[in-house]
This record gives sequence, structure tokens and C-alpha cells, in this order.
Amino acid sequence: MKEDCLPSSHVPISDSKSIQKSELLGLLKTYNCYHEGKSFQLRHREEEGTLIIEGLLNIAWGLRRPIRLQMQDDREQVHLPSTSWMPGQPNCPPKEPPPQDGNITAQGPSTQPVHKAESSTDSSGPLEEAEEAPQLMRTKSDASCISQRRPKCRAPGEAQRIRRHRFSINGHFYNHKTSVFTPAYGSVTNVRVNSAMTTLQVLTLLLNKFRVEDGPSEFALYIVHESGERTKLKDCEYPLISRILHGPCEKIARMFLMEADLGVEVPHDVAQYIKFEMPVLDSFVEKLKEEEEREIIKLTMKFQALRLTMLQRLEQLVEAK
Repeated sequence: MKEDCLPSSHVPISDSKSIQKSELLGLLKTYNCYHEGKSFQLRHREEEGTLIIEGLLNIAWGLRRPIRLQMQDDREQVHLPSTSWMPGQPNCPPKEPPPQDGNITAQGPSTQPVHKAESSTDSSGPLEEAEEAPQLMRTKSDASCISQRRPKCRAPGEAQRIRRHRFSINGHFYNHKTSVFTPAYGSVTNVRVNSAMTTLQVLTLLLNKFRVEDGPSEFALYIVHESGERTKLKDCEYPLISRILHGPCEKIARMFLMEADLGVEVPHDVAQYIKFEMPVLDSFVEKLKEEEEREIIKLTMKFQALRLTMLQRLEQLVEAK
């Protein structure tokens, strides 16, 4: 069912599925009650008969391979040393801010939360929502663990060359040698999205937030359940709608960012066996083998009886001639 063909009483979940608006609003009310008093409550409004839900969406890092951050930031401004300093003077130019080896935290005007008064209908009342500052929790295997000596003074040309070989995430500069690392598995970030944004758009927004060099086609979003069930969100699905449908509790279901070629879907039938101990699983396998052997014996006896019947019939036909 395409979105243009949907009645106004339905909200699309994907290209082929939809949900009644009243049912979705009921789930949204439950979602906001769970997050009462927090910035994760979602607001909703209607635009030309279309229900729009917006707010913060939590996404956990589930990457196995290192990611590379962009070498250049769109908002980067290279500040040359002050003109009052000339070569040959004893004073050195100002030192550059050292690379951060812990969390990558965005600062500066580009990520300051913007609070706007909304006159639209919302389900949670006016809330001061502040998007979480971008953070990438590094693992212990980072190149940032290698200590590097920095000279106390640099010539203007050398300082400018180093700036060109470094990049910034909203004001924080990092050396290109430490720009490749793996975010800690399970660490959570969030992005501000709305219900009209598809999986591909949410991926693009998240990667742009952290200036990740890799494209959105190399990643995928998965819903991972407490039972171990893992479902991949299609490019045509809407992650915020999926979050509401799976409920607000992230202990039951979490949304993970994973590599598109490494992530594997785990159906419910398989997930129900994941948490069993190996001895229990071995007993299951033995029972399945016994059942399989019984079925083999049963089929063998059936076809032997059919073969015998056919041979007897052939003998009767030969004698009749």
C-alpha cells in the first residue's frame, strides 16, 4: 500500500504496511507516560491531515569494525596566529587544543539546542527538550591510547599544515592518526527525528552528526529484543514509528546501528533457544535426531510396502498375459 493511497485515518509503517491513527496515538500516549518528565517524550501535530510525530530517538552503537571520521568539517575555521606575533620573537603562538582521548563531545554554536515555541497540538505539553551532545565512547584498542609528544612551539607554517591534517567535530580538533576507532558496543546516542523520516534518512542524520566518513549504505538499523530476536529495518520503514510500536522500554527492545554486511537477522523461532545452556541445547539436538531417525524408519517401511505391492501387481499382469 503506497503512502498516497492511504486514507487519512492511517499512518504508514512502511511501503506495504500501515496502522490506524487512533491506535498509534494510543501507543504514543503510553510511550510518553513511560518517559514522563524526561526529554524523550514525543510531540505530535497534524499537517494537512497527516500525523507527524517528532522527538529524540535513542540508537545504540553495535559496530564491529572501526569507523573513520571525516578529515574536514564543514564548519571548521582555520585561525592563523595573531598578526602581532612575528617570526623571531621569543613568544610562541598559542597552543592548539589537545586531542580528546575520551568521549567525542560536540560543542559550539552548531550543536547548541534550539528551543522553539510550538503552537501545534502536542501530546506531552511544553517540554524543554535538549538533544544529547554527540558522544562516541571509544574502546581500549584506540590509536588514541598511544601517547605522542607535542613540541612546545611551532612556526606559523607548521601550525597551519597541522591544522590542515586535522579535522574537527563542531569545534573539537582531532589528529588524523586517531580518527579511526570503534565506538564502545552498546553505548547510546540520540538524534532528533520525526515520523516522516525513513531509515536511510535517519542513518544519514546520525552519520552527519558525528562526521562519519562512511556512507549510510554501509550501515543498517536493527531492532534487538531482550530474547535475542533481531530484525533489520528496511530502507522504506520509519524508525520512530518502529520505536513506538516496540514500546518505550529499551530493556525489552533496543535500536542498534550495525554494519550492513555483518548484521544478521535472528527470527523469533531461533531466538527462543539462544539463552539456553549448552547441555540443554545438546539434549534438544539429541531429541531431534531421535525424531528424525524414527521418521526415516517410518518412510523406509512405507516405501518398501509400496514397492512390494507394485512388484506383486506386475507379476499378476505377467501371469495374466
